[in-house]
Amino acid sequence: MTKRQSRTPADGAHPGDRTFGRQWGWDREFEVYSDFDLPTYVGPTTFSKLPWITAPAELEARGVDVAIVGAPYDDMVTHRPGARFGPRAIREAQYTAGGFNSLQLDVRPFEELTVVDAGDANVVPANYERGHAMIYRKVREVAATGAIPIVLGGDHSITWPSASAVAEVRRPGSIGIVHFDAHADTAPDTYGQLAGHGSPMRRLIESGAVLGRNFVQVGLRGYWPPAEVLDWMHEHDLRWHLMTEIEARGAESVIDDAITEALDGPDAIYLSVDIDVVDPGSAPGTGTPEPGGMLPRELLRAIRRIVGRVELAGMDIVEVSPPYDWAESTAMLANRCALEAISALAVKRRAGNAVRFAGLVGTKRGAAARR
Repeated sequence: MTKRQSRTPADGAHPGDRTFGRQWGWDREFEVYSDFDLPTYVGPTTFSKLPWITAPAELEARGVDVAIVGAPYDDMVTHRPGARFGPRAIREAQYTAGGFNSLQLDVRPFEELTVVDAGDANVVPANYERGHAMIYRKVREVAATGAIPIVLGGDHSITWPSASAVAEVRRPGSIGIVHFDAHADTAPDTYGQLAGHGSPMRRLIESGAVLGRNFVQVGLRGYWPPAEVLDWMHEHDLRWHLMTEIEARGAESVIDDAITEALDGPDAIYLSVDIDVVDPGSAPGTGTPEPGGMLPRELLRAIRRIVGRVELAGMDIVEVSPPYDWAESTAMLANRCALEAISALAVKRRAGNAVRFAGLVGTKRGAAARR
């Protein structure tokens, strides 16, 4: 039987003088890493270990290009809840830390852009009006600094206050919306409730924040909406592309058309991604899964191409419900949606093009928008 070897105090040291650190070598020099370079499971949970900067004045002072915003809110779901936990899950889904290189676009996004995590809207449960108000205010104050807000939801009702805030900051310019979703989200109401997650796009168009002709949807399928809602969409000049069209023509061709339509009029584009646009086999953790959707690679490529071609005013990624996300695949996909958009913006910056919105920074109107 081999006797176990043990470390002993250094020769000549009195047992009472020793430290455990010295005994086991724990007191020798080790390399210390910055918080940004530590593994993602160490320290506070921020998107890609980015700095947590919540004060609008500091966002503006730093010249932040992109700000991650959390909207942990799901009071308006009609089926499976849990999307209030989406922002945290999406932040945690990144397994690499520090600066990294996009193999798809050959760019180091965090070297080209200033990106931070601006924290969450100040929402509480069981008060939907307050929740939407807090999301509107948070996104508005971030967008008014010139940064592009990327909002992590949350159910899809958050697009109503979020896109409204971006539209307001961008005035007198106009925004259009490219909307990836299995569902049109243009219902007149949900059991009499106007603010449900099936109605945000209708509320945006009715309010005038977005014109129907500047609204493009991709990935619709299944058994909703009913004929009367489609009639309303036709009457208001919305444009959409069903999954059957993607199946027949291919995603590349359909996305080309969506980009052309999105650029037909608006000054900038707000991109809204409901993760259920992807087939539930790849993204099971959603509130209303719909079989027969896009492939993850089709969605990620579409985001890269759209952001590379349009002026991005803002973005949201919604309906990630971690309780149904058994392998975290939905959260990982949502995380990559944000990273693909950021990387596409980095390519623009590297080419010398503007990314930030400079229309309000340093102006009286900008200060008013931040109040």
